[in-house]
Amino acid sequence: MANTGSGSLATILFLFMFQAALHKGSLPVCSLWWMVCGCPENCRASSMVCPGAAQYPVVSQNLVTDNVSVVEGEMAIISCRVKDNDDSVIQLLNPNRQTIYFRDMRPLKDARFQLVNFSENELRVSLSNVSLSDEGRYVCQLYTDPPQEAYADITVLIPPGNPIIEARDEVLSEGNETEMTCTAMSSKPAATIRWMKGDKELPGKPRVDLTYDKMYTVTSRLTFTVSKEDDGVPVVCIVDHPAVKDFQAQKYLEVQYKPEVKIVVEFPQGLTREGENLELTCKAKGKPQPQRVNWVKVDDDVPSHAVITGADLYIENLNKSYNGTYRCMASNSVGESFDDYILYVYDAPTTTPKPTTASTTTTTIITTMSYPEANQDTAPSTEPAAHDSRAGEGAPRTVDHAVIGGVVAVVVFAMLCLLIVLGRYFARHKGTYFTHEAKGADDAADADTAIINAEGGHTNSDEKKEYYI
Repeated sequence: MANTGSGSLATILFLFMFQAALHKGSLPVCSLWWMVCGCPENCRASSMVCPGAAQYPVVSQNLVTDNVSVVEGEMAIISCRVKDNDDSVIQLLNPNRQTIYFRDMRPLKDARFQLVNFSENELRVSLSNVSLSDEGRYVCQLYTDPPQEAYADITVLIPPGNPIIEARDEVLSEGNETEMTCTAMSSKPAATIRWMKGDKELPGKPRVDLTYDKMYTVTSRLTFTVSKEDDGVPVVCIVDHPAVKDFQAQKYLEVQYKPEVKIVVEFPQGLTREGENLELTCKAKGKPQPQRVNWVKVDDDVPSHAVITGADLYIENLNKSYNGTYRCMASNSVGESFDDYILYVYDAPTTTPKPTTASTTTTTIITTMSYPEANQDTAPSTEPAAHDSRAGEGAPRTVDHAVIGGVVAVVVFAMLCLLIVLGRYFARHKGTYFTHEAKGADDAADADTAIINAEGGHTNSDEKKEYYI
């Protein structure tokens, strides 16, 4: 900041104002000393004694101002406002208590200060091209008895340089741990650093260093373990500072991983039966991409007439001797993976069962098996489950309507037979009961005789009495 103007300029200004004041009688001599000296201490150091200068200024609610935060190189506005002014003089002092503006006059020879507004209730001044040396406490002063003061603190913000992100490893393997650092240099105040991996925020370990020029350098360190899903994911270092927004740097992860292997059944789509053909395709994906795949049969040899073409396995004219587990294996520089297919050959289909006859249905079972690698730890295997030809890989389960019809017919027939047998059983075991009127009817030759015998039975019934105690 320019500090000139306190010598010859002050003297000339003082003489000019002094003569004008004496001529008009409108400005006391003490006010001229306040304008030139800028503070009571300087006035007391002069040869003249000013009565008002013997009193220290006080902080008053009548005079207000605001603190200012400004980015280096930009413009700051300082406003001194008076609520109730009795025609007292307003002036603005710099942190060295030199007068910047006395009313609407600028004694200080610093062209960066410009008058924005002056009235009875406000003195507003702009400071352009702010530098770190301009930081400090500025004084708004209202010349009363005693003088009133208000303070405006100017804070200069210095943004950090472009963040620098560095990685310990350029190429990673899945399961490995890596470390990254992000540095934001020469800022004021110190910046804060955040980490994002994809859409997930990760915690870092910051370190703040104060440099020789009273600037701050912040370094954040991030440590994490990568997986194959992290390949191609950006890691972003975000710098938060009041002087800048959306300040960040990023680095994309490159993660290598062992192949992912899957066996796809091209033919048949349903059950595998004798006499049919089998075609399997092995699909392997990894980073780096595996160059070749191998087909083997677990605990046995691949049939001699099986045809292996690249990733395809083709077997003609299936029979039950081909049952077993067929394995596709793929490897790269990171590791080896495999997938299994369990072949179960069914009998060749004969005639289609009739809907009205009973038929036996075979329940198909999907068997999932997982074979860990020989050099793999005891951790749970991530290999895909084995495919089972008894269920038909990749094919939806189809229902034979003829078989269902036959089963339903058998069930209905069995229920009808059960009802008939039960009816005959109850009919045979039905009891025979006779009334008194029917007694004697068995030996009668005709109906009249039966009635007479029955009537006779009634006459005799009076002679037979039973007594119950």
